[in-house]
Amino acid sequence: MLKDLKFYHKKNYTIMKNKKELIRVGKYITLLLRHQPEKEELSMDRNGWVGVSELTKKLKISKTDLDEIVDNDNKGRFSYSDNKSKIRCNQGHSIVVDIELVETIPPDILYHGTATKSLNSIFKNGIDKRSRNHVHLSADKETANKVGKRHGNVIILNIDSKQMFEDGIKFYLSVNNVWLTDYIDRKYINL
Repeated sequence: MLKDLKFYHKKNYTIMKNKKELIRVGKYITLLLRHQPEKEELSMDRNGWVGVSELTKKLKISKTDLDEIVDNDNKGRFSYSDNKSKIRCNQGHSIVVDIELVETIPPDILYHGTATKSLNSIFKNGIDKRSRNHVHLSADKETANKVGKRHGNVIILNIDSKQMFEDGIKFYLSVNNVWLTDYIDRKYINL
Protein backbone atom coordinates (compact mmCIF):
# COMPACT_ATOMS: atom_id res chain seq x y z
CA MET A 1 0.00 0.00 0.00
CA LEU A 2 2.70 2.48 0.94
CA LYS A 3 4.72 2.10 -2.23
CA ASP A 4 2.27 4.23 -4.23
CA LEU A 5 2.33 7.14 -1.77
CA LYS A 6 4.30 10.24 -2.67
CA PHE A 7 6.95 11.05 -0.10
CA TYR A 8 9.81 13.43 0.38
CA HIS A 9 12.83 11.33 1.35
CA LYS A 10 15.21 12.69 3.95
CA LYS A 11 17.79 10.81 6.06
CA ASN A 12 16.28 7.31 5.74
CA TYR A 13 12.75 8.35 6.63
CA THR A 14 9.98 10.07 4.80
CA ILE A 15 7.96 13.19 5.31
CA MET A 16 4.50 12.96 3.81
CA LYS A 17 3.39 15.76 1.53
CA ASN A 18 -0.24 16.21 2.50
CA LYS A 19 -3.08 15.32 4.84
CA LYS A 20 -4.60 12.89 2.34
CA GLU A 21 -1.45 10.78 2.51
CA LEU A 22 -1.44 10.95 6.32
CA ILE A 23 -5.03 9.67 6.36
CA ARG A 24 -4.16 6.80 4.00
CA VAL A 25 -1.16 5.79 6.09
CA GLY A 26 -3.27 6.12 9.26
CA LYS A 27 -5.80 3.67 7.81
CA TYR A 28 -2.99 1.28 6.93
CA ILE A 29 -1.59 1.52 10.46
CA THR A 30 -5.10 0.77 11.77
CA LEU A 31 -5.22 -2.35 9.59
CA LEU A 32 -1.84 -3.46 10.90
CA LEU A 33 -2.52 -2.80 14.58
CA ARG A 34 -6.08 -4.19 14.64
CA HIS A 35 -5.96 -7.06 12.21
CA GLN A 36 -2.70 -7.88 10.41
CA PRO A 37 0.55 -7.04 12.22
CA GLU A 38 2.18 -9.89 10.30
CA LYS A 39 1.68 -7.99 7.03
CA GLU A 40 4.67 -5.81 7.96
CA GLU A 41 6.20 -8.40 10.31
CA LEU A 42 5.53 -6.21 13.36
CA SER A 43 6.41 -7.50 16.83
CA MET A 44 3.19 -7.03 18.82
CA ASP A 45 2.95 -7.90 22.50
CA ARG A 46 -0.08 -9.56 24.10
CA ASN A 47 -1.56 -6.15 24.92
CA GLY A 48 -1.48 -4.97 21.30
CA TRP A 49 1.54 -2.69 21.67
CA VAL A 50 4.07 -2.25 18.85
CA GLY A 51 7.31 -0.31 19.18
CA VAL A 52 7.09 3.15 17.63
CA SER A 53 10.60 2.95 16.24
CA GLU A 54 9.84 -0.44 14.67
CA LEU A 55 6.63 0.85 13.07
CA THR A 56 8.17 4.03 11.69
CA LYS A 57 11.16 2.09 10.37
CA LYS A 58 9.04 -0.61 8.67
CA LEU A 59 6.71 1.96 7.10
CA LYS A 60 9.54 4.39 6.33
CA ILE A 61 7.73 7.30 7.94
CA SER A 62 8.96 9.90 10.38
CA LYS A 63 8.00 10.04 14.05
CA THR A 64 6.62 13.52 13.28
CA ASP A 65 4.28 12.02 10.68
CA LEU A 66 3.18 9.32 13.12
CA ASP A 67 2.51 11.96 15.78
CA GLU A 68 0.40 13.89 13.29
CA ILE A 69 -1.55 10.76 12.35
CA VAL A 70 -2.25 9.96 16.02
CA ASP A 71 -3.04 13.56 17.04
CA ASN A 72 -5.38 14.23 14.10
CA ASP A 73 -7.23 10.92 13.91
CA ASN A 74 -10.87 11.97 14.18
CA LYS A 75 -11.87 8.64 15.71
CA GLY A 76 -9.15 8.51 18.34
CA ARG A 77 -8.07 5.06 17.17
CA PHE A 78 -4.53 5.16 18.59
CA SER A 79 -2.82 5.46 21.94
CA TYR A 80 0.82 5.84 22.84
CA SER A 81 2.30 4.21 25.92
CA ASP A 82 3.16 6.59 28.77
CA ASN A 83 6.70 7.11 27.49
CA LYS A 84 5.54 7.21 23.82
CA SER A 85 7.79 4.29 22.89
CA LYS A 86 4.85 2.05 21.91
CA ILE A 87 1.59 2.47 20.00
CA ARG A 88 -1.63 0.44 19.76
CA CYS A 89 -5.23 0.73 18.64
CA ASN A 90 -7.77 1.43 21.37
CA GLN A 91 -10.36 -1.11 20.18
CA GLY A 92 -11.69 -2.79 17.05
CA HIS A 93 -9.28 -5.72 16.96
CA SER A 94 -10.00 -8.99 15.21
CA ILE A 95 -6.79 -10.51 16.54
CA VAL A 96 -6.48 -11.76 20.10
CA VAL A 97 -5.04 -8.99 22.27
CA ASP A 98 -5.71 -7.85 25.82
CA ILE A 99 -6.09 -4.09 25.61
CA GLU A 100 -6.54 -4.02 29.38
CA LEU A 101 -10.17 -2.92 29.42
CA VAL A 102 -11.77 -2.25 32.79
CA GLU A 103 -15.37 -3.25 33.39
CA THR A 104 -17.46 -0.06 33.59
CA ILE A 105 -21.09 0.70 34.48
CA PRO A 106 -22.77 1.95 31.28
CA PRO A 107 -25.34 4.72 30.95
CA ASP A 108 -28.97 3.55 30.86
CA ILE A 109 -29.16 3.74 27.06
CA LEU A 110 -26.44 3.26 24.47
CA TYR A 111 -26.76 3.48 20.69
CA HIS A 112 -25.75 1.25 17.82
CA GLY A 113 -25.58 2.74 14.34
CA THR A 114 -26.08 0.22 11.56
CA ALA A 115 -27.55 -0.14 8.09
CA THR A 116 -31.25 -0.81 7.52
CA LYS A 117 -30.25 -3.87 5.46
CA SER A 118 -28.98 -5.46 8.71
CA LEU A 119 -32.22 -5.10 10.65
CA ASN A 120 -33.73 -8.50 9.82
CA SER A 121 -30.61 -10.28 10.99
CA ILE A 122 -30.30 -8.10 14.10
CA PHE A 123 -33.91 -8.66 15.13
CA LYS A 124 -33.50 -12.39 14.54
CA ASN A 125 -30.02 -12.97 16.02
CA GLY A 126 -29.14 -9.90 18.08
CA ILE A 127 -25.91 -7.96 17.54
CA ASP A 128 -22.84 -10.15 17.36
CA LYS A 129 -19.23 -9.02 17.45
CA ARG A 130 -18.53 -11.09 14.32
CA SER A 131 -14.79 -11.13 13.65
CA ARG A 132 -14.04 -8.37 16.16
CA ASN A 133 -13.38 -8.79 19.86
CA HIS A 134 -16.40 -6.68 20.91
CA VAL A 135 -19.63 -5.05 19.75
CA HIS A 136 -19.15 -1.28 19.54
CA LEU A 137 -21.70 1.14 20.99
CA SER A 138 -21.96 4.91 21.25
CA ALA A 139 -23.06 7.12 24.10
CA ASP A 140 -24.76 9.55 21.70
CA LYS A 141 -26.89 9.34 18.57
CA GLU A 142 -24.60 11.61 16.54
CA THR A 143 -21.66 9.22 16.83
CA ALA A 144 -23.91 6.20 16.17
CA ASN A 145 -25.18 7.95 13.04
CA LYS A 146 -21.63 8.47 11.75
CA VAL A 147 -20.84 4.80 12.33
CA GLY A 148 -24.04 3.63 10.67
CA LYS A 149 -23.47 5.74 7.56
CA ARG A 150 -20.38 3.67 6.76
CA HIS A 151 -22.62 0.62 6.25
CA GLY A 152 -25.48 2.01 4.13
CA ASN A 153 -28.84 3.63 4.89
CA VAL A 154 -28.45 4.33 8.57
CA ILE A 155 -30.69 3.36 11.42
CA ILE A 156 -29.88 3.98 15.06
CA LEU A 157 -30.84 1.31 17.56
CA ASN A 158 -31.43 2.08 21.23
CA ILE A 159 -29.76 -0.45 23.49
CA ASP A 160 -31.12 -1.00 26.99
CA SER A 161 -27.67 -1.13 28.54
CA LYS A 162 -29.04 -0.56 32.04
CA GLN A 163 -31.02 -3.81 31.87
CA MET A 164 -28.13 -5.64 30.22
CA PHE A 165 -25.82 -4.57 33.06
CA GLU A 166 -28.42 -5.54 35.68
CA ASP A 167 -28.61 -8.94 33.97
CA GLY A 168 -24.88 -9.40 34.51
CA ILE A 169 -23.58 -8.46 31.08
CA LYS A 170 -20.21 -6.73 31.15
CA PHE A 171 -19.43 -3.39 29.52
CA TYR A 172 -16.11 -1.68 28.92
CA LEU A 173 -15.25 1.86 27.89
CA SER A 174 -12.24 2.24 25.59
CA VAL A 175 -9.74 5.07 25.91
CA ASN A 176 -11.48 6.89 23.05
CA ASN A 177 -14.96 6.55 24.61
CA VAL A 178 -16.33 3.64 22.60
CA TRP A 179 -18.56 1.36 24.67
CA LEU A 180 -17.81 -2.33 24.22
CA THR A 181 -19.63 -5.55 25.06
CA ASP A 182 -19.58 -9.13 23.79
CA TYR A 183 -23.10 -9.59 22.42
CA ILE A 184 -26.49 -7.85 22.48
CA ASP A 185 -29.54 -10.08 22.66
CA ARG A 186 -32.59 -8.96 20.67
CA LYS A 187 -34.57 -8.36 23.88
CA TYR A 188 -32.33 -5.34 24.69
CA ILE A 189 -32.73 -3.67 21.27
CA ASN A 190 -35.33 -0.99 20.48
CA LEU A 191 -35.87 1.32 17.52
